[in-house]
Amino acid sequence: MRLLLVEDNVPLADELLAGLQRQGYAVDWLADGRDAVYQGRSEPYDLIILDLGLPGLPGLEVLAQWRAAALAIPVLILTARDSWAERIEGLKAGADDYLSKPFHPEELHLRIQALLRRSHGQTNQPTLQAAGLHLDEGRQCVLRDGAEIQLTAAEFRLLRYFMLHPEQILSKSHLAEHLYDGETERDSNVLEVHVNHLRRKLGRSVIETRRGQGYRFGASAE
Repeated sequence: MRLLLVEDNVPLADELLAGLQRQGYAVDWLADGRDAVYQGRSEPYDLIILDLGLPGLPGLEVLAQWRAAALAIPVLILTARDSWAERIEGLKAGADDYLSKPFHPEELHLRIQALLRRSHGQTNQPTLQAAGLHLDEGRQCVLRDGAEIQLTAAEFRLLRYFMLHPEQILSKSHLAEHLYDGETERDSNVLEVHVNHLRRKLGRSVIETRRGQGYRFGASAE
């Protein structure tokens, strides 16, 4: 999953980037509200983490411009601890959730997971489930019929995206855009390798190749 972090506090941003990357997210970081308006509209993010106290353009105005442009990406806003008015204004402007500073990194990660599940229609599930698989995002492994299957970091990122988009045809270019940040070289051959590794672990029928189109996850559940 590809995230945009908009935060002008450099030490906090560095800490968040490291934690989010350990959780298997590809993250782009910006510190200026004006840059965020353009970047949020032009790149295919799965979720945006937005601080409200930004230089260039306040976070509330950034959010308002995104929503006015019909940007439907889930947005989690970060606010000062005692700024209840900012939280209310943020939710009114179209934020999907908020988190008050200071916060525990695990709470941020759990809120991100919940927002991503909600945005993909999995509102009643405490964990990510699809095609008979249960993804343990904390341990970055997958469970099937009670058996634990270990995953590499790259396999985990790819499987998580597949499980959030079951039975959808996903092209290699689409997958690359959502699995890598803006600085990472995107190689479709690398994706093929990881798909084949997942097939060996989960069964070949779990991920179907649609020639000229891409991949479809969850075929074995039919």
